[in-house]
Amino acid sequence: MYTLNLNTNEFLAKHWQQTPVVIKNAFTNFVDPISADELAGLACEEEVSSRIIITKEKDWDIIQGPIHSYDAYGEDNWQLLVQAVNHWFEDSVPLVEAFRFIPDWRFDDLMVSFATPGGGVGPHIDNYDVFLLQGEGTRRWKVGDKGNYAPRGGDTHTALIDDFEPIIDVILEKGDMLYIPPGYPHRGETITTALSYSIGFRSPSQQELMSSLADHLLDTNTGTKRFISHNEPEIAACLSKEHQVGLVELISSLIKQPKHYQQMLGQMLSQSRFELDLCEPEQSLSLEDLKQAIEEGAEIARIGGLKIIMLEEDSESRLFVNGEVFDIDADEQDLAHIASQFTLSQDTVTTCINHHALGELVLKFLNKGYYYLA
Repeated sequence: MYTLNLNTNEFLAKHWQQTPVVIKNAFTNFVDPISADELAGLACEEEVSSRIIITKEKDWDIIQGPIHSYDAYGEDNWQLLVQAVNHWFEDSVPLVEAFRFIPDWRFDDLMVSFATPGGGVGPHIDNYDVFLLQGEGTRRWKVGDKGNYAPRGGDTHTALIDDFEPIIDVILEKGDMLYIPPGYPHRGETITTALSYSIGFRSPSQQELMSSLADHLLDTNTGTKRFISHNEPEIAACLSKEHQVGLVELISSLIKQPKHYQQMLGQMLSQSRFELDLCEPEQSLSLEDLKQAIEEGAEIARIGGLKIIMLEEDSESRLFVNGEVFDIDADEQDLAHIASQFTLSQDTVTTCINHHALGELVLKFLNKGYYYLA
């Protein structure tokens, strides 16, 4: 269990998506949920996204995983980064739960790094919110103010920039944390061999929203209405201002319809960017199997990284899970309870079984590998 020493209401009002802040002793007596050896074990797996970053005098080398040996890297100036650790390592999930004062749809992943002295990434700017939590060891972080920074080497496809003047210069020790909103340049350097945790939150871009809307319209064969006009320009080659406005209005009127944007948003925002560790049973479970397991003391746990999203004032009764839509005839309160719990207690599952539709929903989640008997 991880308890965050933070007035979350004050943080949301003063800092969230506004200004960076150092939170000393964010977790009292912090215990690393994963060891360096366990992290290295994850980095061996093909399904897990990992990389080594080697710090050079004026540059960095990146070696993409899987990583099977570290003999070539020496004892300093490199770090191992493993993405979506919460998907693959169950003991890390309680740490993620401590940050659920931010809604689940924003959560991206828990990235964990093991870094040797001198290891780090150069000055860069992220387009997402990040909490940088220090485990074992110490790291020095510098954060600059927002501004116009040239991409390093003129490469517009990199987050790296030239150096900046810091407004924060701090050494994080075990349990300390630094929050950085989008757009603030920052860089980290390892002082003593360290484990660090990056809890990232991401929102969709205009490009991603428009692309998802287009996919939704194609999948549902909707949005087929065409532009109609009553006044035509005198010049055949001219697209009149009236027609420009009319064509754009055709799009905007479509976007404003809940039947389109609600399903699109639910499917889009319930998907994870990283592969899930599905836990499908060897044989499909029946409702009787589920009843027996509960009677024998089992609980039902959600796999790490799975997002279950519900929409306030949804036009339909449904949940969105990993990009799928699950229609269910149930009260909003019951759906909210299922969506909010990482573990369903025996009492909760018994209640679901007695409510046939909810029992069938839990059974679907088990057989798809989204839940497992614990």
